[in-house]
Amino acid sequence: MITPTKGIAPQRALVVVGAQVLQLLDRPMTVSQTWARLKEWRSGHGHHAPLPFWWFVLSLDVLYALGVLELDRDLLRRRQANAAPAGGE
Repeated sequence: MITPTKGIAPQRALVVVGAQVLQLLDRPMTVSQTWARLKEWRSGHGHHAPLPFWWFVLSLDVLYALGVLELDRDLLRRRQANAAPAGGE
């Protein structure tokens, strides 16, 4: 369910939905704003596979577990990744 499988279409895989969420989070937004924006974006880009709210929330859980999303004062925001320094030190 995190990645596409025989039973989970690529449009519904949590990693794909999560990537779409991250793409849309160009500024902090509430969960409801993010949900509305994601539905609008998916509709406009031909992603017609059903996406229930609970599935959207699971994608947020995956993003949080990966450390790329945080909820701060009821606003979702992307976390800045700390890149390893060049040269492996």
